[in-house]
Amino acid sequence: MTAAHSPTARPGTERSPLRQALLVLLTGVLAVAVLALAGWLLIDDFFTDVLALAALALALALAVALAVATHARRTAAALRADIAERERRAAHFADETVPALAARLRTGTSAATALATAETPADAPHQRVLKVLAEEMGRSETSKAAAMAACANAAGRMQALATSMLADLREMEHRHTDETVLGDLLHLDHRTAQAGRLADSIAVLTGARSGRRWAKPIVMESILRGAMGRIGGYQRVRLHSTSRLFVAGHAAEGVMHALAELLDNAANFSPPTAEVHVYVEEVPSGAIITVEDSGLVMSEVALRRAERAVSAAPLDLTALSGTRLGLAVVGALARKHGMSVSFRPSARGGTGALMMIPQELISRPKQEETQTPSPADSRAPRAERPALREVTATPEHAPAAPESAPPATATATAASTPAASEDLTEYGESGLPKRRRGRTLAAAHADHDPPTRKLRPRANHSPAETAARFGTFRRAVRGEQDTAPGRDAPAADTPTSQPEDENS
Repeated sequence: MTAAHSPTARPGTERSPLRQALLVLLTGVLAVAVLALAGWLLIDDFFTDVLALAALALALALAVALAVATHARRTAAALRADIAERERRAAHFADETVPALAARLRTGTSAATALATAETPADAPHQRVLKVLAEEMGRSETSKAAAMAACANAAGRMQALATSMLADLREMEHRHTDETVLGDLLHLDHRTAQAGRLADSIAVLTGARSGRRWAKPIVMESILRGAMGRIGGYQRVRLHSTSRLFVAGHAAEGVMHALAELLDNAANFSPPTAEVHVYVEEVPSGAIITVEDSGLVMSEVALRRAERAVSAAPLDLTALSGTRLGLAVVGALARKHGMSVSFRPSARGGTGALMMIPQELISRPKQEETQTPSPADSRAPRAERPALREVTATPEHAPAAPESAPPATATATAASTPAASEDLTEYGESGLPKRRRGRTLAAAHADHDPPTRKLRPRANHSPAETAARFGTFRRAVRGEQDTAPGRDAPAADTPTSQPEDENS
């Protein structure tokens, strides 16, 4: 089989109708030329007649060739137009019809409804392709939705179980004063908090409601410490923050969870003895939380993968690996609350993660009006200043204070000293004393301490007393005792302000 008749031959090797017509015309011209030359040489009537007949035949052949060429040209133009139209329809089908159908199916629309609202192709083959595609994608989306719902349901059950276990453990911590038992309960408390964070991560990836919400803003320090309490290597985390910003209650859980994932990532990818440092910086557009570690610097491929995971692009569960879900959770929470996350090399030799909290989620404490205290105000009793957190409250199992303890004489000494009565210590919003300018800390304490103060040796406490004191401190940190006015500060795992727990 020759290349001209082969179906796989190149388009330029086949003879077109116009080319064939020109070949016939050229053959006729050559024949007429031969006959004319013979007639001129022989000059006979017979050859003259033959020459006339040849010229007539040549004219007819020329007319037929021209007609065939014209028809072939028109046919080729029509075929080219039809091919172009089919290509345009195919491109429209692939670029617009199919993506529109897929978008409708991803929103939960049934295959029949999506086909009814989709643009119907003009040709039957494309209609059949569209129908089969809609049915297959519909079944796939239904299976995906069922799997996501099952995972979300399981995550919700895990969240509820972890929350109830934490409540039971904290109740046991309050009942038991034995140091060994209390230490074991605290260890279980910490492990349960990590399990709860994993359940929250699954809920975030499946689109379910995660964590809880609070009606009141949460102070930034409590956000940082709450994130620390949810990771395994919390002992290696060092906080460098004096920020007094507050995070909106509806976003506090998301910010805390995202920060916990960044802290866990930094602790896992750094040496076991290296520290992880956390900084908070206030900027005009909000607040930036920086997490720096001393681990290995991320490669270009790992950096691009991490930036893609926390970018604003929609979450693609098929691109996730089974062991690295933290950055995907951070990206989902960042998209939900309008935060942005970026990475850079750390000055400590590792990687720094920067999480930007927008201004919409940030609030600042109200500035109290500063007034010059009058002599009457300076002699006011100390009970009227902002109350401190009741950290030293005696628990129900703690031993009572010995009756032989001498009463404090600082108040009487201060009352008998005019300078001390006129120079009382000022207290801030947090309840901590403020040092005035121009005075050293020793001088400030010297005004209030009795001049004949004697140091008493520290008493040796039994393990039961130590555990009781630690339990008292733990309850105070967790906010289970009375807090100062305006201090709704969560710590460790559970915030102190619990207006309405909305657990999944």
